[in-house]
Amino acid sequence: MKAKALGLAIVGSGRIGTLRGRVAKGHPAVEYIAVSDKEPGKARDLAEKIGAQFHSGDNDEIISRPEVNAVIVSTAEGDHLAPILKALELGKPVLVEKPIGLTVDEADQVLRAIAKHDGNVRVGYSRRYMDKYLIAKEQMVHGRLGRVIGGSARVFNSRLNGMALMQRNPHATPVVDGLTYYVDLMNWLVQGKQLVEIYARGQDGVLKEAGYNSPDLTHAILTYDDGTIVNLSICYALPAKYPALGHAARVEVIGTEGVIIINDDHTDQLMYSEKGVPHVYLPGHNVNMAFLQSGVPGDWALGEFWGPINNETRAWLEHISMGKPCALATPEEARFNLEATLAIQHSMKTGKPVALPLDGKHLLAA
Repeated sequence: MKAKALGLAIVGSGRIGTLRGRVAKGHPAVEYIAVSDKEPGKARDLAEKIGAQFHSGDNDEIISRPEVNAVIVSTAEGDHLAPILKALELGKPVLVEKPIGLTVDEADQVLRAIAKHDGNVRVGYSRRYMDKYLIAKEQMVHGRLGRVIGGSARVFNSRLNGMALMQRNPHATPVVDGLTYYVDLMNWLVQGKQLVEIYARGQDGVLKEAGYNSPDLTHAILTYDDGTIVNLSICYALPAKYPALGHAARVEVIGTEGVIIINDDHTDQLMYSEKGVPHVYLPGHNVNMAFLQSGVPGDWALGEFWGPINNETRAWLEHISMGKPCALATPEEARFNLEATLAIQHSMKTGKPVALPLDGKHLLAA
């Protein structure tokens, strides 16, 4: 299968843009890279790091370059919409980080633009590209659990991660930015079922006391059209020195003929260091005890980056350069994930179950 040559625009030169850029640099189909950032110095630094041919402080400038025929949007959560729409207008396929937007209206604008321009957009939910979840999906494809009747997932993270997230964008709460991975994961694993109701509760604590509009702990029950029930929970308020470098999660799927139990806590790989271990997301923050491999994007080892972001980026590049199928979320799936996380937050606020799809009065920012 002959690969199409790619000219890549990377919009957003922060942590994830840098990781995807370094992966793309080594991909044989990628012949040109342009990078941008609202802080031009970051774009310049990334361009130097990966040998990009062009850099700019203007997103539209790099998306519009004639050498560019594919776009990665790795901006902050609230800045996804404009570069997606620009790329679609110019007929260029897009990989955008989750969530697709912070409101259902933003997601719908993307879907309308895709329909208008016959566009190709995929959304990066990198849990799908962890080996353990890909293997779990394989079992589901073969129906080895029988009829799925329920499941659960819970994820822990430190309060510093939660605060950094909401400092970047107050609407990108732990539910919308973190639990969305597991909403997506469950919807993907039980594919074919329709989510019809969400009931959620939250408990306030240190995040509210620090001035952030988010509960410390959220529990949500998701009900599907056939009666399947899934329990999801998230806590992004554990102590600053909690050993997770990102997500520490557990996932279960229960069927009439079997069960999948996935320990994604990383407690099987502990390290203690008096020198400290750098946190994946928080520059300058070290922990002494660390769950190795708990960083969501992956890990550097011997000069190479390994893990979900590497796998996901390569899968997308091969999808657009060679036409290979990929497991990245579709924009329709991403829209529904967003709708579900907004429903979780609305249910917490009102104390009542929320029916899906949402009606107009619920189309609120996170």
